[in-house]
Amino acid sequence: MQFETLDYQVQDGILTLTLNRPERMNAFNGPMRRELIAAFDAADADDAVRVIIVTGAGRAFCAGADLEKGGDTFNRHTRTDQPEGADLRDGGGTVSLRIYECTKPVIGAFNGAAVGVGVTMTLPMDIRLASTNAKFGFVFARRGITMEACSSWFLPRLVGPQQALEWAYTGRVFGAEEALKGGLIRSIHEPDELMPAAYALAREIADNTAPMSALLNRQMIWRMLGADHPMEAHKIDSRAIAFMGESEDAKEGVRSFLEKRAPEFKLRPSQDRPDFYPWWAERPFE
Repeated sequence: MQFETLDYQVQDGILTLTLNRPERMNAFNGPMRRELIAAFDAADADDAVRVIIVTGAGRAFCAGADLEKGGDTFNRHTRTDQPEGADLRDGGGTVSLRIYECTKPVIGAFNGAAVGVGVTMTLPMDIRLASTNAKFGFVFARRGITMEACSSWFLPRLVGPQQALEWAYTGRVFGAEEALKGGLIRSIHEPDELMPAAYALAREIADNTAPMSALLNRQMIWRMLGADHPMEAHKIDSRAIAFMGESEDAKEGVRSFLEKRAPEFKLRPSQDRPDFYPWWAERPFE
């Protein structure tokens, strides 16, 4: 697919989605918002895509909102990239919600600085790896604004409220070591080893696991973060294991293990979903 602000490449089941405005340190703008949503739509519709890796071109992952409008950057009355009839909607939030809805595993590979929306939009990704060159910052209070991109929901669930509040209160930019210690990222790699590590993880998923299992497991884990009792998990677990347990994928999973060969799973996430999916009610913006 051709985009203005992204590079979209699928090879051997892995989509590499690269934020591609290196001359602006991949700063987030209206076209990037729209194209990220379109890219995840395309990935979900394509059963050839097993895993998504998101990274940045050049020396940054994403430097945050494009500040070319100066002091009016965050003034919604001066912006032209807002959806018609939804003037109050935060653009980064629409991206975060789209990633949250994704049916494929999503890996973030931070090659450089990820600040503001450049980090908050990655919080719904499943696994985050970082280069030693990466830096992070929830800098909103230093810009006179607030957290966005649904980060007030995602960040404390990922790193705990104490760490989330420290980063939000101070607004400081911090390195990969602090991000690792705080639980924001999974691992740190030398710059030339970052993408090989991300691809190795993606390859392990793509080569060995059932796409439908990935879809259900991803949504079961994310959706249960808001459940008020483990009974809610038991209800969905029971339906999911019953559906998958009688499927051809379950038979193939056992056969391939006994025959000591790679599995060939058939269920397609775009078309073969169970009748109870989705089990949640859509949340309108009101």
